[in-house]
Amino acid sequence: MSTGGMEEADMAWTWRFEKSDGTETAPAVQPEEFPTQGDAESWIGEEWKALLEGGAEQVTLFEDGSKIYGPMSLHAE
Repeated sequence: MSTGGMEEADMAWTWRFEKSDGTETAPAVQPEEFPTQGDAESWIGEEWKALLEGGAEQVTLFEDGSKIYGPMSLHAE
């Protein structure tokens, strides 16, 4: 029973922002929940510099709370 479209997204892709030691930190750019992995990865590709400048050094991707991959460094190495 859908009430107009947005509830249809069963999967929510989210990022966890971390310092280099793995402790969680608040992101400088507030993300949303993404409907697809590609959307989440595109967003990180656009915002990684601002996130790094704001104190996040690595990110981990989750799908509905399950870790997909990470931590992935935001440092361009």
